[in-house]
Formats: sequence, structure tokens, C-alpha cells
Amino acid sequence: MAHQKLPYPKDSLKQLCLLRLSAVGDCCNLLPVIRTLQQYLPNTELTWVIGKSEASLLRGTDGIELVEYDKNKRTETFRQAIASRKFDGLLLMQVALRAGLVSRHIKAPLRVGFDASRSRDGHGFFINQRIAKADPGHVIDGFFGFAEFLGISERIFRWDIPVPDVAIEKLNAMFPASSQPFLVISPCSSQRSRNFRNWSAENYAAVASHAIQKFGLQVVITGTGTDEEHTYARQIQDLVSKAVPNSSMPVPVINLVGKTDLKMLYALLGRAVTVIAPDSGPVHMSIAAGTPAIGLYATSNPDRTGPILGRNWVVNQYPEAVQRFIGRDIETVRWGRRVRHPDAMSWINKEMVTDRLEQLLATPFAQRLEQTESPVEGINDD
Repeated sequence: MAHQKLPYPKDSLKQLCLLRLSAVGDCCNLLPVIRTLQQYLPNTELTWVIGKSEASLLRGTDGIELVEYDKNKRTETFRQAIASRKFDGLLLMQVALRAGLVSRHIKAPLRVGFDASRSRDGHGFFINQRIAKADPGHVIDGFFGFAEFLGISERIFRWDIPVPDVAIEKLNAMFPASSQPFLVISPCSSQRSRNFRNWSAENYAAVASHAIQKFGLQVVITGTGTDEEHTYARQIQDLVSKAVPNSSMPVPVINLVGKTDLKMLYALLGRAVTVIAPDSGPVHMSIAAGTPAIGLYATSNPDRTGPILGRNWVVNQYPEAVQRFIGRDIETVRWGRRVRHPDAMSWINKEMVTDRLEQLLATPFAQRLEQTESPVEGINDD
């Protein structure tokens, strides 16, 4: 299947459908591509087929219609919702088989997907054009490949995710203007088989205690509400209370696990000094909200899945974990290969993270989301 450039599509694509169901972090990374399409295809109506949870964050985003796909309901429900629609083009921006099967219900003569090197799960059966092959890069580079297929080389990094007034009011009640500045710890990634992305509660507590004692920061713990997240939050709170028994703050650690929806979490991240988290959705939500993220990466490569802005704040022990647990240099393993070992995150120590926090707080606010070289010698970020 040859890659074929279209003429400038503003005259040929009046109705364009994008399909990316999950996950939250990937959908945050996709939004700048949509903003770019809006800028350069002002007469094209955009529809995004998206997962139910992800839609709860992006609902109300200007200039794009969201059509939700609920994986917990029968596909027939979605098919009925989309059956009467016909689009000029489909951008199938997810290679998982589930996404391909969902795409069968979308009527479009032009069906664009990833290049062969990034395809799997029968992706090629659901498309008739491919984006250009490119060198390995960040996930967002693949997304922007679809804009390039349409003749758009520019990139607009703008998110502007709307937050309802009720979420802002709740946040104002929790954190009035006179309250302490705070950092957010989102300690757990999604629960999946052999994931191994989570750092230890003891390490998080040590970093939290350092932030409280040295910088007077309040600490807020967030999570979706799983048993694991509740356990992490209780452990961190207990350990901090022992390490900082005489804090001047009435509540040095606030536990919001299970108490925020995605809209409120997004608003919360936008007010934080930073978020500390493993490779997970809150890292990308934080960047979308304009807040730098100290991402903790050992089992995955931040050059592929790290924050798209301010990546210099990442603590990157992925090369060391690849060497230790796979026995090879990073240059010799498949791009994006994960280190699936339960001890991989132990290669990140608390001093690496507190050093990152200190360097970030010493940097002028306007420069914190700039891409610069690592400020901490000895930690490989590139």
C-alpha cells in the first residue's frame, strides 16, 4: 500500500473523523494535533471517537465533536449512534485490534493509519492509506504524522481543556488563594499485567517530607480510587506524619484519592507547583494544564512516552534498567521496549527526585516547561 499525499485537503475534507479510544495520556498528547488541524483546516468539521473515561476529561473542548465509545457496553450501541454518519476521511490513530474493529462502523472513503513499522493487530486491514514512515520518536510524533499526511507540517502545542464552574468552585473551597503552595503526588499507574511502573510508598514519603520541611509545600495525593491507591495514600500519610511530626501546616498531606473526577484533577494539576508520578496519565495532564511534571521512568523510555514539554525534569533510569534487566544497551533494544521486572523502579532513589524538585523550584516559572538539557549531572535523560 503506497503512501499517497493528498492535495491540500481544505477543499476535499469537509467531515473528518479521528479515532483514538485511549488512554488519558495519549489523548492529551493527541489534542495538540487537533488544535493544529483546527488552525489549518478551519472549514473542516472534526469528530473524535474516544473512550468514555477519556471523553469525561475532554468533554466541552471547543471545535470538536466527541462521540463516546464505552467498552463496557455492546458495540451495537455505538454502531447505532454512528450508523447514519458519513465522513470524508478517517484517521485511525490507534493500532490496537479493538480500535480497528470499532473503525469498521465508521463510513469514510479515505482511511488513514500508521505506517507498516508501527502497525500490529491487523491494523492494515482497516485502512487504505498510511502515514509516512519516520525514525523512532515520541508518541506525539506519530500523531503529528497524520497532520503531515494532510500537508500540514506545523505543530501547535495548545490544549485549553475546559473545566466546569462546579469543579473550580470545589477546588477554590479546598485550596483558597491564601493556602500553601502544593505539589501533587500521583503514586500509581494503571493496573495492568506486569506493569511494574510504581515507585515505593517509602520513597514517595521521603520526597514529600523533604518538600514540606525544606520548601513549605503542602502535599496532595491523588488517584482514581483503587485499593492499591488507597493503600499507597495511607502509607505515605503515616510515614510523613512520623517524619514531620511538628509541621506548622494543620494537614501537611491531603488525601484526595478517589475524590476527584478527571476535570477536577486537571484543574488541581494546573494549580500545583509540580506533579510527581510514574509513567501515567497525570504526567501528560499536568503538561496540558501548564504544570511541569517530574516523571519517574525506569520501565519505559521517556523519549517515547515522557512529557512532551519540560522533559528535562524527568528522572530517567530506563537505560540503566535495560542494561541491568535485559542485559543490553539502550541503542540495541527495540524502540519502546518495556522493562518488565518488579525491581526496575528501585533504580530510582529518593535523592534523584529531591534533586529534580530543588532544581525545578530554583528555575524561573516561565522557563520550567522549556526543553533544556538535564540540570542534574549523572542522570541520563536523553
